[in-house]
Amino acid sequence: MFLNTLLVVLTDLAAHFLGTNVFRKHFHLLLSAVVMFGPVLSLWVSQHSIFAKRSHFLYRLFLRSGWGWTCVFVGSFVFLLSFSIRRSLSLSARHLSRLAWAGGLWFSFCKLLDLLENTTGSCYEPLASGPEVSNGQPLLVLREGESKFECLRAGMVWRGYEVSEDIFLLCLCCLLLVEETAVFGPYLRLGGISDAPLRILFMFCVLLLWLWIFLLLCLLAYFPQFPTQLLGGALGCLSWRGLYQGWYRMGPSWCCPGRPGQGLLSTKPRDNDTEEANQSQNHSN
Repeated sequence: MFLNTLLVVLTDLAAHFLGTNVFRKHFHLLLSAVVMFGPVLSLWVSQHSIFAKRSHFLYRLFLRSGWGWTCVFVGSFVFLLSFSIRRSLSLSARHLSRLAWAGGLWFSFCKLLDLLENTTGSCYEPLASGPEVSNGQPLLVLREGESKFECLRAGMVWRGYEVSEDIFLLCLCCLLLVEETAVFGPYLRLGGISDAPLRILFMFCVLLLWLWIFLLLCLLAYFPQFPTQLLGGALGCLSWRGLYQGWYRMGPSWCCPGRPGQGLLSTKPRDNDTEEANQSQNHSN
């Protein structure tokens, strides 16, 4: 009983906060400020911290499969919420397709970024010893005719025009989580049924959002790379704006899934079911 009450209180507070117009309209500005000024934290953090190592389990477990974690929790929440309101698999699939379109856009950009780095980069061989070494950094000697795969396999260094794919992914996932979970607040205010599974999934999405923000701060503070991280954040915000602030606003159609909550929150779920039942009864009479 106590755990259920605690779950209800926490989810109500989180849903109210995420569902406010002020938060939704200004979250991307907050995220942009974090990406722009986050590297300043490197002046105060310790490089001996456990988060200063790329081998930390948070990076290995979550960062490398960030899109998968986001799809699992957000997809489950979107499906359960939409299906519990309308009981329509086609409508739930339409709302889930937003994740598919966002995933396809993310995958396409990653391929383009890899292509950009391969075409603009060159292979360098570091000299570990000798008079050329300065400030603890070995001199890099250019190696002609090496591809990126062959260069990295040989233990050499590949330098090209880079855009941080990690920052791009984290920014896109954060913005996507805010957009998809913000529907839960209006849903509760309309008196929607909110059983424990739906609230638990919502809390997992909220915790995942805070985890992505934490990892974003860690990358900016412990591994500052300007301007590659700034470009990655800008690409993530641009992708979100093109999808959620542009294309999805066109309304649902055969090729457009529509905005989160569209077609779900127009009326109370049970009131809509009652209207449909009355219309079918009158039609039969």
